Amino acid sequence: MAKRTFSNLETFLIFLLVMMTAITVALLSLLFITSGTIENHKDSGGHLFSTTPNPPATQGSTATQSSTATQRSTATQSSTATQTSPVTSTPEPPLFQNFSGYYIGVGRADCTGQVADINLMGYSKSGQNAQGILTRLYSRAFIMAEPDGSNRTVFVSIDIGMVSQRLRLEVLNRLQSKYGSLYRRDNVILSGTHTHSGPAGYFQYTVFVIASEGFSNRTFQHMVTGIVKSIDIAHTNMKPGRIFINKGNVDGVQINRSPYSYLQNPQSERARYSSNTDKEMVVLKMVDLNGDDLGLISWFAIHPVSMNNSNHLVNSDNVGYASYLLEQEKNKGYLPGQGPFVAAFASSNLGDVSPNILGPRCINTGESCDNANSTCPIGGSNMCIAKGPGQDMFDSTQIIGRAMYQRAKELYASASQEVTGPLASAHQWVDMTNVTVWLNSTHTAKTCKPALGYSFAAGTIDGVGGLNFTQGKTEGDPFWDTIRDQILGKPSEEIKECHKPKPILLHTGELSKPHPWHPDIVDVQIITLGSLAITAIPGEFTTMSGRRLREAVQAEFASHGVQNMTVVISGLCNVYTHYITTYEEYQAQRYEAASTIYGPHTLSAYIQLFRNLAKAIATDTVANLSRGPEPPFFQQLIVPLIPNIVDRAPIGRTFGDVLQPAKPEYRVGEVAEVIFVGANPKNSAQNETHQTFLTVEKYEATSTSWQIVCNDASWETRFYWHKGLLGLSNATVEWHIPDTAQPGIYRIRYFGHNRKQDILKPAVILSFEGTSPAFEVVTT
Repeated sequence: MAKRTFSNLETFLIFLLVMMTAITVALLSLLFITSGTIENHKDSGGHLFSTTPNPPATQGSTATQSSTATQRSTATQSSTATQTSPVTSTPEPPLFQNFSGYYIGVGRADCTGQVADINLMGYSKSGQNAQGILTRLYSRAFIMAEPDGSNRTVFVSIDIGMVSQRLRLEVLNRLQSKYGSLYRRDNVILSGTHTHSGPAGYFQYTVFVIASEGFSNRTFQHMVTGIVKSIDIAHTNMKPGRIFINKGNVDGVQINRSPYSYLQNPQSERARYSSNTDKEMVVLKMVDLNGDDLGLISWFAIHPVSMNNSNHLVNSDNVGYASYLLEQEKNKGYLPGQGPFVAAFASSNLGDVSPNILGPRCINTGESCDNANSTCPIGGSNMCIAKGPGQDMFDSTQIIGRAMYQRAKELYASASQEVTGPLASAHQWVDMTNVTVWLNSTHTAKTCKPALGYSFAAGTIDGVGGLNFTQGKTEGDPFWDTIRDQILGKPSEEIKECHKPKPILLHTGELSKPHPWHPDIVDVQIITLGSLAITAIPGEFTTMSGRRLREAVQAEFASHGVQNMTVVISGLCNVYTHYITTYEEYQAQRYEAASTIYGPHTLSAYIQLFRNLAKAIATDTVANLSRGPEPPFFQQLIVPLIPNIVDRAPIGRTFGDVLQPAKPEYRVGEVAEVIFVGANPKNSAQNETHQTFLTVEKYEATSTSWQIVCNDASWETRFYWHKGLLGLSNATVEWHIPDTAQPGIYRIRYFGHNRKQDILKPAVILSFEGTSPAFEVVTT
């Protein structure tokens, strides 16, 4: 290719970008925080809002502020963060060994974190920051133990984008402090649902810290506390029970978003499957010995991206909506997030699977852009976007989520194949940058230091990149190469050769300032329950990658006499390493392949590693497995650039005052809206006086009290925070009145926390409440 020369304008732009980047890096290097062991939050639970004996107000509004405040200065937080908890003795539930089945415990806890002043994690779109909440995020834990208590396993599905290595290490540290060796790295799986609408900021590797725009200790603490609390609840609730497994297809909810990559796989292999996505859902049904419901785990391959990258409300997307529907059905009379039944819709090999089933179209012309590069004739790749089946992203989320819920409900009801047999687990830490892969009996290959290709910057049809890169790039661009070389240095010939045909955009494996940009040390893990094997995948497998791994692990078990194993791919587990494509898909270098960071032989390496774990379990030689190199836990991370500022109310107003009341009357199907004097919601992530930002309450004349009918975990409510200048802000609460709403008198309440700081004094966080005037809901 002819050498490209640069115009004066291009040269000037390159110089400008280099200077801006240098200044930014210098600033970021100054903004470090020391993060030691984080103190465990005090547990809280139960019904958070009791009924009140006040009659309905017909005029005006009320706003109250707590006089008891938790003082939180930087020095106080720092000293608190260094405290460690001693190992505590947690009472074991009584063991009754004369039953067939397992001890089963289920638990659910809030892990939402910040809902403002933080990026949403998933699309890596600049400016897509949280500005409120649609639904809460939960950690759902399931503990299974043998009747004599000798072995146990833990599976946790968490409503977050992915599990970060730092998150897992801190969770394991707290579990060890509390339970000793009961819950360990080998028998605890942490899996993210992969919602793209959860807060970022809980990572330690530089690529993800940059995408998060800093490390949020506030959100990190809340997530860790929620995960551990869900395990605590499950541990406390353990009782004898039985587990059943069922499988069935879910139709009409997915498409393959990289079909041209899928077609690179051998035709003979593709001919074995009826679809270019995995349609099978696997469901575990958990009941006690009386047959009463305990919980459900479902694994199904689908991206939770029904909520697109224009969204600013924290939520759990389509899989979270499926959990919401099933839990609400099983937990009659409870508010969302409460009740004994726990339903997790966990991630699987979703790497190339989209819920936006109308497919990619050019948003400016309406024509299809389902081509190898996902580009449009006018506007290029930025115009090529896939849409879901609904009228908007909220509607699409409900349609896809409801379909998954309905199928899981059917499979749960008809499940009759019981899971029996011993429990086992195996885990290793592996240096994924240096795995020797046996391609056959005579030839080997190696994995690579991490790197991202050009098509990584293109994004996907679910969320395009912002610089008009295109998918399927197998050659670099001198313009971007020059900018990269000036800012970050040139990638070595070794890493370029190892990743071919990927043209390297970011040679992350050779970048270590301020910390390594990507992980070298990765978890591989399997837990087994009788004839079920759950493989914990540290990233996003594509459809065919998942099929190959399942087949290989099943064959490994069979070769050692363990026949008919059901192998489940559990995605986004323990540490995030982007995508894993097949070798053939890698050659096409679409987004997923460009994001396969350890090179073209990554999948083969994982198959080899997981086969080794399966062999160890099948032959009872897990004790002989090497532990592997322990991953790092960095002590200094870049803080977010958004400062903590004092909240202010308008002159003559106080926090929680109603600025715009609801109308006097609404019909079902309409939206009741109230605007309050607000404060930054991130204050509430570090002060747990209130566990919800809102309630919708109905007046009951017979008891002369207000009864809560909705909170901020309810799908029909939305909480928007509107940030103003100089600490001023408003909060808007919407209640989308459902058809099931009973006629009567209602009110909306707002709960928040404001930051106050007097001169020469530490900042304090004060709780406040606001209550709207009453309004009526009528059915006709």
